[in-house]
Amino acid sequence: MTFLSEAAIFLAAAVIAVPVSKRLGLGSVLGYLMAGLIIGPWGLGFITNVMDILKFAEFGVVLLLFIIGLELQPSRLWTMRKQVFGLGTAQVAGSGLTLTTAGLFLGLPPTVAAIAGVTLALSSTAFALQILSEKNQLTTRHGRSGFALLLFQDIAVIPLIAIVPLLGAASANIEAGEVAVRVVTIIAVLAAFLIGGRFFLRYAFRLIAMTGLPEVFTAAALLIVIGAAVLMESVGISMALGAFLAGVLLADSEYRHELEANIDPFKGLLLGLFFIAVGMSVNIGLLLERPLVVLGLVAGLFVINGLILSTLARLNGLNTIGGLWIAATLSQGGEFGFVIFSMAFDAGIMSREIADLLILVVSLSMAATPLLVLAVEAYQKRMKSSAEERPADFPDQGNQVIIAGLGRFGQIVARILMAKGISVTALDANPGQVELLRRFGRTVYYGDASRLDVLRAAGAEHAEIFVLALEDEERSLTTARMVKKHFPHLKIYARARDRTHAYKLMDIGVDALERETFHSSLEISLQVLKGLGLSDFQAGKIVERFREHDVQQLYEHQASYQDEGAMIELAKQAIQELEMLLSKDAEEELDKDRL
Repeated sequence: MTFLSEAAIFLAAAVIAVPVSKRLGLGSVLGYLMAGLIIGPWGLGFITNVMDILKFAEFGVVLLLFIIGLELQPSRLWTMRKQVFGLGTAQVAGSGLTLTTAGLFLGLPPTVAAIAGVTLALSSTAFALQILSEKNQLTTRHGRSGFALLLFQDIAVIPLIAIVPLLGAASANIEAGEVAVRVVTIIAVLAAFLIGGRFFLRYAFRLIAMTGLPEVFTAAALLIVIGAAVLMESVGISMALGAFLAGVLLADSEYRHELEANIDPFKGLLLGLFFIAVGMSVNIGLLLERPLVVLGLVAGLFVINGLILSTLARLNGLNTIGGLWIAATLSQGGEFGFVIFSMAFDAGIMSREIADLLILVVSLSMAATPLLVLAVEAYQKRMKSSAEERPADFPDQGNQVIIAGLGRFGQIVARILMAKGISVTALDANPGQVELLRRFGRTVYYGDASRLDVLRAAGAEHAEIFVLALEDEERSLTTARMVKKHFPHLKIYARARDRTHAYKLMDIGVDALERETFHSSLEISLQVLKGLGLSDFQAGKIVERFREHDVQQLYEHQASYQDEGAMIELAKQAIQELEMLLSKDAEEELDKDRL
């Protein structure tokens, strides 16, 4: 089969399977895996050279690590050192030791058990980061902890890859001096790459950018990634780690965003190819031959890694849901398992039967990961639903103020009022947020403020002010109507997400409202005007004039906000009015200067 024919099959499988998987709520990763299983040797048999494709597709992981490095500035990496080396060391040591012990218990020789145990303790960077990214969780606390663990695991691969050949029968006669030379070589290459790259890469990209040719810049970006990967692989270091370090070196450069934009399309395609190749590599024949053994090993891997990961997550300050997310996304075996188990077989340490079995366990654990994530999502929804059924418990119902929503907006209001000694009942419908804030010493209660029974239990009949700080617009409006109808004595001070939300709250009759980004936008506009050379007085007057005009227009346009045509005309008129006002102010300033 020609290269173009294989490429067409891969693309067709991805285009069909991934949208179907996303439509069913299973995510893109599982779609790629199913596509690989269908077109691979155990499916329709369109593609048979699985290991060659897997080796090529691993470059998608390399590109992923390069982009992650671009987004991780050295200063930020330094601040993460405790999580990377503290949490990472504990996880690899804990999981590796436990899995090694399990291997010894199953009758594996000590060397084989140790290699299998440590390797199976390493998660799949590609799977975990792709899932966390799809779920928009890379910036959450458990997402950051997961990334720190994955980063340490990539670092831990370096000595593992270096040691495995030395343990083999073919390396039995290697002297200690040769081992020392190899270690020194690795350290020297890393130091030369980090120091030389720091000064060379930025200068090189400056020269390339001066050509003004986008295709040359893209070629240079790919050259840097491939060059770093090849250099590191030549001395026994992970290609992915080499690409990551190259990205970190360029994270502070002015070319960071251009590099990311050029590399990202290649990364997406090759990562998809990697997931398809993993699906193709699942040895269904071995699974059918020894189903109980294979599935038992996969389950054991998930249980051991999951328990250790969730325990460490809890000790690191994450809540129960955060621990479950860490366990679900990182408990599987990783792509380095394919490399290390093959190396162990080539070195004569591991039999082909054991190597194939372990590779199958890694492949199946990857395939099962999206299903575990779905199970955690379902559990999280169930926990939230059951919590909503429980009656709210508020020991103090005599507080003056009730705050609904303890996100970034409501927290500031609550902190100011509490600092002044004003009694507050703070409600939030996110159990994870409540648990987190309570650990920081905040008095917060779980409760859905859009429910009448929760408001009554919170003492709405006796409170004076209701601060509506919910992020969800529909829940905000529902709660405002509820309060207005059943507790008309309560003054409602509301947060509006945007102008339309503000109009809807005004229709309900809230007592006061603020658009959440309005004042911060005015402040940054003030700084920009001053940065352009205007005096503090001039900049302040312009911004204040805009604020007054905008607030006036907000109330004057309320009656027409549901008529899009009218609002467009009013917006055009408002722009002209504002330009005239600012022009008039400027002329008055000029006249004063002349006098």
